Amino acid sequence: MTSVAETRATLRAAMPAARKFAYFDHAAMSPLPRPAAEAIEAWLREAVEIGNPVWGEWVKKVEAARADAARLIGAHAEEIVLVSNTTSGISIVAEGLDWQPGDNVVTFADEFPSNVYPWMNLASRGVELRRVATEPSGRPDLAKLAAACDNRTRVVTVSWVGFATGYRHDVPRIAEIAHRCGALMFLDGIQALGVFPIDVDEFGIDFLAADSHKWMLGPEGAGIAYIRRNHLDRLRPIGPGWHSIDPGQDYTHIELNLRPTAARYEGGTQNNAGILAMGASIRLLAGLGTANLSAAVLENTDLACERLAKIGARIVSDRSLDHRGGEQRSGIVSFEMSGQDPMALKRHLMRQDIILGCRAGRLRISPHAYNNEEDIDRLVAALSSAAK
Repeated sequence: MTSVAETRATLRAAMPAARKFAYFDHAAMSPLPRPAAEAIEAWLREAVEIGNPVWGEWVKKVEAARADAARLIGAHAEEIVLVSNTTSGISIVAEGLDWQPGDNVVTFADEFPSNVYPWMNLASRGVELRRVATEPSGRPDLAKLAAACDNRTRVVTVSWVGFATGYRHDVPRIAEIAHRCGALMFLDGIQALGVFPIDVDEFGIDFLAADSHKWMLGPEGAGIAYIRRNHLDRLRPIGPGWHSIDPGQDYTHIELNLRPTAARYEGGTQNNAGILAMGASIRLLAGLGTANLSAAVLENTDLACERLAKIGARIVSDRSLDHRGGEQRSGIVSFEMSGQDPMALKRHLMRQDIILGCRAGRLRISPHAYNNEEDIDRLVAALSSAAK
């Protein structure tokens, strides 16, 4: 069995950016691994030298990427929509459900805007968005979440991991709350998908969306959405096109006969280059295994928290277990350096090829599984020198 250390070394060898940078900003955008770059390079070469005759081969590879994405979350390929970003995946559901005045959606108050605005946009149809407060660390009171739900709650929508705090939510428990009041469970999976294991059936998820450019190590403009099979006909297709129709590529016979799969929500021409690169990254991660990947990520954030605390950093992220022993740690750590301007510190580190983010007025690191102790040492040393 491959060890966590071997997994880290294998992935690091596939990440050219690691040769120069101590990269701690995967919660924003990841550098591409070599297999993803090679997939784009192969597509580009064929697009330049051949063009349309190879289009059918691209389609086959796109469908392979769809199947790889389905395996990543324990779904069926027929339940996967290939989307351009997380927002578009959320909007498929937000715009597709048959809303009635008086319906409501329940979420947390610290959600990323992508999981707020599509639901807020339903106000003109009489739909209320209820935002439940969390603690500064991101920890929620699930009793308050449950109290916000009633018999008019249609959707409970949360992020798997909070973008600003790194709090990893107990999704199965939240899904239980949603289903208990007759609501559907939507998961914004972008801040964990690729490195933490998930099974949509075991988690109780009805819908999911995630872009690939963070923890999945894919490019921008390529992502996935999951629509549980028995919900396909509950959603009015938004923007149907030739790709939505069965049989496909019959352009002279016009009949609105929607495909019996989630691909009915894809509309028209796709970002083949991005999807092929996303598929290559998913296969790379799947070959390493989410158990080792998640262990490597948590080893990195644990070590970073320990080293940061020694130089006086205040860790804002919740690194504890909940009362049932549920795991709250993730790949994101939010922290403060007393008396220091976080944006100034970010610029100071960038000059030393150390990349991290700022969110909610705090510094945020998000190491991937390929980051190592040397990277963390570089981060801590640079922060220490800035404080002098």
